[in-house]
Amino acid sequence: MKATPDIDAYRQLESSFARWRVWLCCLLVLLWLPALTFGQSAGATDVYVAGSGNDALDQYVIRQIKQSVGPAFNLTPLSSRKNLPGNRAPVLAIGPQAFSRVLQQDAKQPVLALLVKKSLVKEYEEKPGSQIGAVYKDVPLIRQALTGKAILPQATRIAMLATTESADLYEPLLEQLEAFGLEARVFITDTNEQLIPTLNRALSYGDFLLAADDEAIYNPRNIKHILLTAYRRNKILIGPNQSYVKAGSLASSYAPFPEMARQAAEALMAYRETGQFPPPGYPDQYRVQVNEQVARSLNIPLPDRDDIADTVDQILLESREGSQ
Repeated sequence: MKATPDIDAYRQLESSFARWRVWLCCLLVLLWLPALTFGQSAGATDVYVAGSGNDALDQYVIRQIKQSVGPAFNLTPLSSRKNLPGNRAPVLAIGPQAFSRVLQQDAKQPVLALLVKKSLVKEYEEKPGSQIGAVYKDVPLIRQALTGKAILPQATRIAMLATTESADLYEPLLEQLEAFGLEARVFITDTNEQLIPTLNRALSYGDFLLAADDEAIYNPRNIKHILLTAYRRNKILIGPNQSYVKAGSLASSYAPFPEMARQAAEALMAYRETGQFPPPGYPDQYRVQVNEQVARSLNIPLPDRDDIADTVDQILLESREGSQ
């Protein structure tokens, strides 16, 4: 006799499977939800990132800042081909081109600038309604001058080259040096023909040559002639930045990138709390890069670079304490 299927048993089994499917779907949703919302923290502040165009640099910046701010912020890259979001969320601008691009689209956009010079920030900071924070990448000239003093303790006079238009870069420094037992002169050169004769006069005056971040003077076309002339006179160049130390400058102070990223993170946290960025400023910590080969060729005893940085920090600290 042929067995007859039990219809009720099939229906009960089908109902049981249906219930299990519902429970399974609910479980999968619970498991997938954190993955779907990864990096988009509840209650986090949205920050858009206007990149420098160097993907490796931009990703490094984002990672460094995320390490400091944690889940408090959602950092979202902003395509250079798109307009700013209309919600006025703050923008982290990496480098001068990104900074200028953002503010040219909207001068009132809250923007935090990183890897930019003070001079560029000042151009936009004075415009009405601007909401700008910044961590400058350049080094205060007084710190560069004291870097030279830490290497040459006997130095009392500093020479500087400038064009007519760039001479004002050194004006704040000239007012500061007397407090540190130093004096300085700016020597003006406006043409290629004037450069070497003016440099020779500068080297006759100064114990060392101090360079601001002035592309009119310190550029690939001029630097070889400046360095060779200085070496022949047994004089050193301090500054203007790390790349010139590799080219033949004896030393330069610089801000380590993790320190700049840390201060950028602090500025973002301040914005989250108050709705305003802190005023633009220099990093709190600096290091020194040196060219040991140049020091040997000029027979200059070169302290450890950490000792140089510590000496400069101590001199500046004592100066601030003495002025209070």
